[in-house]
Amino acid sequence: MLQRIAIPRGPIELAGDLYLPDDADGIAPLRAVVLSTPGSSVKEQIGANYASRLAARGIAALVFDPAHQGQSGGEPRDIEDPYRRGEDISYAIDALTTIPGIDPRRIGVLGICAGGGYAVHTARTDHRIKAVGTVVPGNMGTSFRSFQSDGPAAALDALADVRIEEARSGEMTRVNWLPDTLEGAAAAGLTDIDTIQAVTYYRTGRGGNEHSTNRRLSRSDSLLLGYDAFHLVDQLLTQPLQVILAGRVGNTGSYEAGMQLWKMAPNPVDLMVIEGAGHYEMYDEPAYVDAAVERLVTFYVNNL
Repeated sequence: MLQRIAIPRGPIELAGDLYLPDDADGIAPLRAVVLSTPGSSVKEQIGANYASRLAARGIAALVFDPAHQGQSGGEPRDIEDPYRRGEDISYAIDALTTIPGIDPRRIGVLGICAGGGYAVHTARTDHRIKAVGTVVPGNMGTSFRSFQSDGPAAALDALADVRIEEARSGEMTRVNWLPDTLEGAAAAGLTDIDTIQAVTYYRTGRGGNEHSTNRRLSRSDSLLLGYDAFHLVDQLLTQPLQVILAGRVGNTGSYEAGMQLWKMAPNPVDLMVIEGAGHYEMYDEPAYVDAAVERLVTFYVNNL
């Protein structure tokens, strides 16, 4: 069962989809999981693939569009603020605890890709979250700092100049998350398998969605460059942790981030490496997603 819900977030609302087991009326109270999705994605994409499977196995799952993105409210559009992404999760938990049939003391999170880092960062200080699951988790701060050929400090200097020009012109600069086409990727010299699979997922009929713009405000990058999703994890992330990684190590950094998280966490419960899978294949390839969900269900049943 799918219920469309509005999640109050101060002056705006987040658009959410709550997936419930078909026999939810006969099973109460329910365990529930809030999903934190990859950067640039919307709730109908990767989050729906995991949420629907969790609900089919008896766990309520709430997936939502982040503030400023998708069908959620918030201006300016297309901002990727890692701190607001974390706050979104807490607001989603607020809403979930008011829904009849949901046990407010058995709520977990599932973070995927960048959403994995956001989920971990939030769970450190929001201990309503009782179990933390991650699939190919990324630390967006580490990733963005590694992308800068002249280093993150020089990148921040350049972004400061952009912000000055934006203030003067009254127009905000938007940049692509990915090339819009495979031809565009090839023209830019981006021929590695991870970029190709990312474009194939997000920008074709395979996984594309009209509400996913593939754009972010450039001012987001200053926030991302100074962010560390794993800050104080060793002291504050006391909840049980599940880490699921793709066995084919690519250039996304998720394998390395997942292993770092596993070593840092005070209460690591289960580490799964899905051999043969690439990062983006963990988004929708049925064999890989099903394997991950089966492991996640066991984790949540045991820890929620």
